[in-house]
Amino acid sequence: MLELDTQTAQTESQATDYSSVRPALKTLSSLVYGQEFVASQDFRPVQHAITGETIYQVSSFGLDTRAVVDYAKQHGAAIASWTFHQRANALKQVAQYLLERKEDFYELAKATGCTRKDAWIDVEGGIGTLFAYSSLVRRELSDETAWVEDSWIPLSKHGAFGAKHVLSPKAGVAVHINAFNFPIWGMLEKIAPTLLAGVPCIVKPATEGAELTHAVVKAIHASGYLPEGALQLICGQTYDLFEQLNPQDTVTFTGSAATGQKLRAHPHLNQYSIPFSMEADSVNSAILTEQASDTAIDLFVREVFREMTSKAGQKCTAIRRAFVPRELLATVQERLIAKLQKVVVGNPELDQVTMGALAGLKQKQDVAAKVEQLSQEAQIVFGSHLRQDFSIQADQPELGAFYPPTVLVCEQPEQASSLHQIEAFGPVVTLMAYDHLAQLAGLVARGEGSLVASVVRDCEQNIEQLIAKIAPWHGRVHVLDEESAKESTGHGSPLPHLVHGGPGRAGGGEELGGLRAVKHYMQRTAIQGSPNAMTQIGHSWTAGAQVFEDRVHPFKKSFDELRVGERLLTARRTVTEADLVNFACLSGDYFYAHMDKIAAAESLFEERVAHGYFVVSAAAGLFVDAAPGPVIANYGMDNLRFVEPVKIGDTIQVELTCKQKTPKQQRDPSQKPHGVVVWDIKVKNQRNELVATYDILTLVERGEA
Repeated sequence: MLELDTQTAQTESQATDYSSVRPALKTLSSLVYGQEFVASQDFRPVQHAITGETIYQVSSFGLDTRAVVDYAKQHGAAIASWTFHQRANALKQVAQYLLERKEDFYELAKATGCTRKDAWIDVEGGIGTLFAYSSLVRRELSDETAWVEDSWIPLSKHGAFGAKHVLSPKAGVAVHINAFNFPIWGMLEKIAPTLLAGVPCIVKPATEGAELTHAVVKAIHASGYLPEGALQLICGQTYDLFEQLNPQDTVTFTGSAATGQKLRAHPHLNQYSIPFSMEADSVNSAILTEQASDTAIDLFVREVFREMTSKAGQKCTAIRRAFVPRELLATVQERLIAKLQKVVVGNPELDQVTMGALAGLKQKQDVAAKVEQLSQEAQIVFGSHLRQDFSIQADQPELGAFYPPTVLVCEQPEQASSLHQIEAFGPVVTLMAYDHLAQLAGLVARGEGSLVASVVRDCEQNIEQLIAKIAPWHGRVHVLDEESAKESTGHGSPLPHLVHGGPGRAGGGEELGGLRAVKHYMQRTAIQGSPNAMTQIGHSWTAGAQVFEDRVHPFKKSFDELRVGERLLTARRTVTEADLVNFACLSGDYFYAHMDKIAAAESLFEERVAHGYFVVSAAAGLFVDAAPGPVIANYGMDNLRFVEPVKIGDTIQVELTCKQKTPKQQRDPSQKPHGVVVWDIKVKNQRNELVATYDILTLVERGEA
């Protein structure tokens, strides 16, 4: 049995006896199988990061892990029957509910030692991730329970047999094991794509910070927006939870590489090929390019400083190795130390304090030990626990988990080993000298895989080769220069739309990344069959499937009256020379292929051809019903392809087919309900040859026309 008490540093020993913790102390419950489970023994105490006072205790002793998993699959799995838009709307409502209670979370965050600014990343950054994912899904995915991932793939000569890839919610549960540094964001960025995929979650927070996670989960339950069992919380150990999982389940882990490797090797996970995604601590880099200007140097120093002091350096993306051209090493060191000397460490409730404490005394001890290891290969030039004049603004500083910003310098990083492998998870950075870019790429790779690297350059400098060499070792590369600096989100900020993860030591996993994250909790299946079968399965008309024709023009029908597969075959139109001339005059497009008879004759067309956009416009003239009706507006156009040229004298005709229907949520109650209808457009000539194909999207009123 493995103890899953996630720490970004080393895990606590299982042999430690916490049974003497006083019973009157606040005990965090586990929120499982529809109730609060409170253990009676085997407690772990958690101290206030500033005062050292024991503020709560955690235990899950006696928890029925089989019942937790069963409850998720029997009750929480109801979310799989919801459509993507229903899931997204629920997520948006949850986010709004949490945002209205954010001050409660900020108050609890004080015990973790962070400033209000640091807590914003965790509290509102986490809630913002819910909003971002809700919006993304409502904008990009159809209102269905499954996800048709691609277009029809023909597998036969006459089109009667083909396939599509379909993503379906896994019939299991996702177990999310999280780190201590972001107890809110770290949970919400995982459960957002999981719930949107239609899969229930079991969350296991780290002991430090678990009070925050507990408060948020309790609030989500109180909101009532999610199905019962869709989100459960285990505070304490997971005991035999892994043994209750099956191949439809997923495990994610954020924390130390050492703990992650233990969990990944769990025999039950291996036996049943249960997916395990890991995001581990990594020795991230920042690079100042050669011959950097003063502006670039200042940008580099600012970024390193921000990553050292934000959250007291307790970020999985924080800069640990800062590579500097040898001739600029002294300059960078001087400017960085000048900024760090202004940092005021202490109790964040004091106005003058700009950097808080580490998460706990154990974390402080771990950082101190790691700094001593690093100092065997680098010189401490600023800070560290060895500094005698280190000032802390707090009533009893010796009780808090305070650690000063610390800078080490290594002039020969190619001869170092631990500097590229050991991460002091706090406000610690090592400046490393390099001589040329060819050497630099190899030094960066010594980290054996990282979450992120920043490259700081002057705007005119070409870094294409450097990026090509370091990209395979990173999940994200942040290029910073004077042009982007004012709007850059920074080195250490994972964003909902971008992947968060990295190869090798960073765990080899991938979180966030927009809709990519939703796919992790769904099963991709290649489904083969006829066009009619695909239309039925995907609720989207497939070329070759049955069509329906009616005397009533489709544009005269409301959203609810339209049927997928309903088709209109239009009248014909013959293209004339006057059409080309008039369209050129109207549009200003006098391209030779349309207007120059001699040049066109020498082109691949061998004669003048109609403008592509004239064909699209003429097609609209054929299929549009001009009278007022349920169609509100043209919403857009997708997948436009011009297949064959249309020449003077050719006759075109349009096939308009209702391809897909997606209801839209009303933002304004005064508006009429409506939905988006996707129409398949095929423009053909007199020889029945396809000349253009595309989809148009229209907003159509709901109800009866």
